[in-house]
Amino acid sequence: MKETTQQTEKPKGLSNSLKYFFGVGDAGFNLMSNIETFYFMTFLTDLAAFSPAIAGLINSVFSIVDACLSWIYGGILNGTKAKKWGRYRSWLILVPWIVPFLYAFQFIRVSSNEMLSAVIIIAAAIASHVVWNIGYVANATLVSVVGKTPEDRATLASSRGTWNNIGSLLFSYLGLPLATLLAGFVGETNKFAAAAFCLGILMVLGYYAHFKMTDGYEEIETGNGPKAGAAKVSIPDMFKSLFANPQLMILMVADLAKWCVKFVTAAAAIYYFRDAMHNPGLMTPYLLAIGLAAIVGAFATRYLAKSLSNRTTAIISFVGMAVSLALIYVAYTSYVAVIALMTLAQFFYGVAYSISPALYADTVVYTTHKTGKNAAGWIMGLQNLPLKVGVFMRGTIVAACLAAVGWQKGIALEGAARQGMTVALGLVPAVLCAIGAVLLVFGYKLTREKIAECQAAIDANK
Repeated sequence: MKETTQQTEKPKGLSNSLKYFFGVGDAGFNLMSNIETFYFMTFLTDLAAFSPAIAGLINSVFSIVDACLSWIYGGILNGTKAKKWGRYRSWLILVPWIVPFLYAFQFIRVSSNEMLSAVIIIAAAIASHVVWNIGYVANATLVSVVGKTPEDRATLASSRGTWNNIGSLLFSYLGLPLATLLAGFVGETNKFAAAAFCLGILMVLGYYAHFKMTDGYEEIETGNGPKAGAAKVSIPDMFKSLFANPQLMILMVADLAKWCVKFVTAAAAIYYFRDAMHNPGLMTPYLLAIGLAAIVGAFATRYLAKSLSNRTTAIISFVGMAVSLALIYVAYTSYVAVIALMTLAQFFYGVAYSISPALYADTVVYTTHKTGKNAAGWIMGLQNLPLKVGVFMRGTIVAACLAAVGWQKGIALEGAARQGMTVALGLVPAVLCAIGAVLLVFGYKLTREKIAECQAAIDANK
């Protein structure tokens, strides 16, 4: 069959919509997924009336399966035939619309039979995560596909990070009120299912906006000729792209520290304010302060990266998190100082979160130059691995710290135990960030100049 390769006139640079609105889909994704993050266990025990053992089993089974599958999604994007609207961009409209329907069933108990209902919820959770992760990885990969220079990739990553943190801040104040409002229409038992469905629709609309604003930025592969399948990558080539690039493996290990800052500090904060400072009401101004700081940090990333480079910006963000979090352990007696220091740490977290996709995208350029294979989807999808490990470490680190200080429910902490509550909140994440900074300084060598050389060689070979 005659080969057909559709060529579209590519824009010369990023449009204003990409510079400032690429990420609205991530805001919708964050709003949607936070229903699970904050209220899934509450639904299982309080609304669905599962026993604690069954509730724990449901959460464990689907979480383990989700973690085990986290590495395959990029492989699906790179290993299958490209679709009509591009190898990556097409997935933004092909699969997200399925998510709200599957996701809602994760919050519905359909039978009085406990085990049958548990199986249905687990199946819905796994299915919804498989579908949404394909769209999520395709969306993240567009940072590499659309951004043709390190500066463009940093701008896209910054915009995406800004909107992601906006979604988190909005959910803090809108998530539960929305579910409560919907309870008046669907009943108390189904309120989280309704909220999951509605917020899932926002994710679908946001990804559609990404689909429209990236029109013309990805080359369309059609027909059956050799060029049409040039971006298709075999499984051996995927693993070759990983092991041939030590920069990528170092980045993944360092990236784990960022996710520990997000998940461990979020889980540990209530124990500090409630049990060490005896004032749980401080959580409200605390959440507002760190939410705004992360947004500012994410938006500032584009300017920092332009002036410094992606690598240098990442190193500074890790050092900033390490210093700020370590000082929390020292200043634990003053909640004002703790909030101020965590606000500063979250500013640097916003920078680290936003620059991270740009660093992965730079490894795509380096790997493509070194191996001759563009495994962008596979490499960008590997961001999921440190994220899933970070979720696991959240429970392990916080539980260990609670046990170390002799924490008991309902009993306020005094003396040295109060400082012990900042081990998880500050000290452990600080140590991990310091290790991450060292890894980036001595192990991640993809400077702006190196990436420019690799990209020039790739362009010349084309």
